Amino acid sequence: MSQLLRARRVLTERGWLEDHQLRIESGIITAIEPIPVGITSRDAELLCPAYIDTHVHGGAGVDVMDDAPDVLDTLAIHKACEGVGAFLPTTVTAPLEVIHGALMRIARRTRSGGPGAQVLGSYLEGPYFTPQNKGAHPPELFRELDIAELNALIEVSQNTLRVVALAPEKPGALQAIRHLKQHGLRVMLGHSAATYDQTLAAFDAGADGLVHCYNGMTGLHHREPGMVGAGLTDKHAWLELIADGHHVHPGAIRLCCCCAKDRVVLITDAMQAAGMPDGDYTLCGEEVCMQNGVVRTATGGLAGSTLSLDAAVRNMVEHAGISAEDAIHMASLHPARLLGIDNQLGSLASGKHATLIALDGGLHFQRIWIQGQALPL
Repeated sequence: MSQLLRARRVLTERGWLEDHQLRIESGIITAIEPIPVGITSRDAELLCPAYIDTHVHGGAGVDVMDDAPDVLDTLAIHKACEGVGAFLPTTVTAPLEVIHGALMRIARRTRSGGPGAQVLGSYLEGPYFTPQNKGAHPPELFRELDIAELNALIEVSQNTLRVVALAPEKPGALQAIRHLKQHGLRVMLGHSAATYDQTLAAFDAGADGLVHCYNGMTGLHHREPGMVGAGLTDKHAWLELIADGHHVHPGAIRLCCCCAKDRVVLITDAMQAAGMPDGDYTLCGEEVCMQNGVVRTATGGLAGSTLSLDAAVRNMVEHAGISAEDAIHMASLHPARLLGIDNQLGSLASGKHATLIALDGGLHFQRIWIQGQALPL
């Protein structure tokens, strides 16, 4: 099926193209070209690559860990409504058999497809953490790294496991990182009390970046730069960032952009309360409370977010002072590069999937196409 989409501005890796159109054949972009003179109609103000949320636990009242029908379909539809074309359902620390069940469900949905945003595979957040910066994760369920156990997780996921998060100071962490990288997985570091040197050693072993930079890790100090300092200064480290105005101060966001603008990956870290009214919810099996859109544990700690990725993009422009182009790349091109799928997704170019979004001039989401198919919203 042939399609033609016209916009006042089209975002590519080279920047904005004024008054251009996309030719799409069977869900693939075949050309990006100027709109012929005399044609005044436009399908969108801005056409951009759809966002990719690499780290999300839930939303619309469902949790990735729920063993219930249609959970991932519900979440995929919810994510599409915020401009996300693809995402990684993310697990939390839980008994190993519960994690296995979640990975199997994600694998089935990854293989079968379904409504809403595309499920790219799974992201394992926990149980390989340390207690000092545990966040909402229950430390009594933390586990030691074991190669056979990691292999079993990969097998259970039917090789759809894409990212493993771990604390780099744990015994055997460097060996585990090398092993996971040999199997083609990405490794992110977080929920950890690692030092600057321990974090750099993990990067040298192949770790790819930091789990929600600043949160759940040793912070930046002038005599001990910590995990944050290692992530900001290592030129190969990807930095997940929750740009909701609660998890990270705007000044810290600006610092991140000054040091690592080309390595920031916007994530939501959203949990089941995203898109829902204030009230009581659960995360990691514990009761949490959302007030004014902010979710906290009983002791007052932040417990995931209710952020949408389109809001994160707008927040980066407003609070970090970066260009709309750079902010959109942080939610599309950068996560695609992190996952090694930028030959298919993450930017608009001939030969790539026609997974794209229409935004208005204020960067508010309007429409989404998944591989050329417009989704009803």
